[in-house]
Amino acid sequence: MAREVTSKTVTTKKEVVRVDGKLKEITTVKDLKGKILHKIIQPLRVEFHLKDLLEVIIGASILAIPVALTEETWRLGETLRILNLIGFLVISFLFIGGFVYYTYYRKHIKEHWTKFIKRVFFTYIISFLVVGMLLTLIDKAPWTTDWLLALKRVIIVTFPASMSGTIADTLNKSG
Repeated sequence: MAREVTSKTVTTKKEVVRVDGKLKEITTVKDLKGKILHKIIQPLRVEFHLKDLLEVIIGASILAIPVALTEETWRLGETLRILNLIGFLVISFLFIGGFVYYTYYRKHIKEHWTKFIKRVFFTYIISFLVVGMLLTLIDKAPWTTDWLLALKRVIIVTFPASMSGTIADTLNKSG
């Protein structure tokens, strides 16, 4: 897929190619005679790779650990209403989606909207699993005796954990 824009003095062509299995965007700037003035190759990070998975896991752990170890979080899980819990879920997805959109997909959403949805969904689910595992290990997610309490606690802690997982995924932009 290539896009070409011509102004009064230059022509700019953008194309997406796969190099070593990863997508790159090549921008070529030519003068009106066709001479290449500038060429830029940059990673197009719209795909979710193993490296991204690991970054989300580590990033989610960064905030999950201190938040999950607080008694206030455990008590909040006991008292929080279902409607508020749904609010946490919604704003988690909105925050992840907004950040991911502006970081990776803003200029490429038309071609990669399904990858955008998958990245947002998987970022949340991975963070949820990290938090669930952590709370289970410290015996604060009683899945077999009170699964609703366990779910509430995990969703509460997943909110900040998913944010730090999202940020960690953007730290190394080399593709």
